[in-house]
Amino acid sequence: MRQSFTWWSFTLGREIEPASFLRQAAAAGAQGVEMLPQAYWPLARDAGLKIVTETGHKLEEGFNDPSRHAALQAEMRRKIDAAAEGGVEAVIVFAGDRFGDGSDERAIEACVTGLGPVVSHAADAGVRLLIELLNSKVDHPGQQCDRTAFGAAVVRQVGSPALRLLYDGYHMQLMEGDLSRTIKANLDLIGHVHTAGAPGRRDLDDRQEINWRGIAALLRHLGYDRWVGHEFIPRGEPIAALRNAIALFDAVEHAA
Repeated sequence: MRQSFTWWSFTLGREIEPASFLRQAAAAGAQGVEMLPQAYWPLARDAGLKIVTETGHKLEEGFNDPSRHAALQAEMRRKIDAAAEGGVEAVIVFAGDRFGDGSDERAIEACVTGLGPVVSHAADAGVRLLIELLNSKVDHPGQQCDRTAFGAAVVRQVGSPALRLLYDGYHMQLMEGDLSRTIKANLDLIGHVHTAGAPGRRDLDDRQEINWRGIAALLRHLGYDRWVGHEFIPRGEPIAALRNAIALFDAVEHAA
């Protein structure tokens, strides 16, 4: 497993110097950074960090609405080309908020149809797309891709290795729980994992309800070798919190 961190969550509300922060994150054991402003991409590379993910479009306005397909496809092609040029490994996409009758069946079909050409473009560019699972209970009311089954159906029906699930344990703990069994059942579809403590989206410690050490051991046991991105908001000093999270996953790797 390779470990990264999300720029937004570790810098939220903090005054930091970007180049120094990225160097400190690398020294703490991070191998990549996610959702980093494009102006900082050269700084990440100078720090020895991979630029792992970029957000493709507004999460409220996604591929579940056929009327948006043409505009989203054009936007995503631009994002994919920029990612390929900048060395970004993956671009995140979203189903969008429910509308109309809110039918999941209709929305899945629309996502498959709309994402098809974009996935082909990504495959040609050497970039992976990740459809993210989000909670609609707290952070993203109305979001349609709020269960693993929805995202998994889209990925299976698109049928390309260039589209995979971004499995966010924080979001799915709020929506459905049963993380271990769900990860086992869908491992072949998961291209990326995000961590955070639930319910508060804080550190991976004993003040929250997910056993992240157990999840880390499960991923190691299953042979998961892709990215684990830490997307929590640290209670205290962010580099120390990042170091602790990385150490938690490293411990199970070294115990293998």
